Amino acid sequence: MAAIEVNGTAFGYDEAGEGPAVVLLHAAVGDRRMWDAQFTAFAATHRVIRYDRRGFGETAGETGEHAHYEDLLALLDARGIEQAALVGASMGGACALDAALAAPERITRLVLLGSGLTGHTWPDHMQADIARLATEAFPPGRLAEYEARERVPDPADVRAMADANLRYLVAGPERDLSVLPPGMVALVREMCEQVYRHDWIAPQWTEKIPDTRHRLAEITTPALVVIGTADALGLVELSHHLAESLPDAELVELADTGHLPAMERPDEVNALLRKFL
Repeated sequence: MAAIEVNGTAFGYDEAGEGPAVVLLHAAVGDRRMWDAQFTAFAATHRVIRYDRRGFGETAGETGEHAHYEDLLALLDARGIEQAALVGASMGGACALDAALAAPERITRLVLLGSGLTGHTWPDHMQADIARLATEAFPPGRLAEYEARERVPDPADVRAMADANLRYLVAGPERDLSVLPPGMVALVREMCEQVYRHDWIAPQWTEKIPDTRHRLAEITTPALVVIGTADALGLVELSHHLAESLPDAELVELADTGHLPAMERPDEVNALLRKFL
């Protein structure tokens, strides 16, 4: 395990290459391993960093109050990096936006892949889809018990939650898993199972929620917003909102692509990154 001490916590972490700094911020359904194709490719021309955010992968969760963007900025401090481009997938995109608002002078570029947005309220249709998936996956009340840390995780339930995420997010609501590269499905399932095995037993902590969703117009950092057209509709809608709300943003839609284009279409994503960075 490679680790770096940040804000009193040991973060699972990798760094390679020389040149302009690029930090890869992973999605909620995985950990830093989702960036294998980008980490290897860009280490030839950039100083590339990827890490497991608090409570994911090889990074433990801690009690107390924390903010993911504060961990990110502290990590830059720990490595002596004054400025960096941020490439964020899903919740990693939300963290990138938070950091660009908190320290605009330190963030040179933003790449937002199927991005989330801190504090965003998901539309009713997406919340209904998620509730339906939970009902299909678990007996009544089971998920609430896990979220309250009242039940030891059952491996079958962990697998059921990972599979629900794979079907709805990673492939997309209208596609079958068979359209994805087999190696990708296996790795995302492994990462996602680890997420829930950890999350359902980890210490509960409070996340500081910045008011980023109402301040997008203040983020003048050049941004590339990338969305797969097969992703969940709520995420497609959010990417369009980000592209329209950020003052200097370009929107790229990847046809027939789900929630993790960096894994599903690594060559296309790497080409977009090279051009933008």
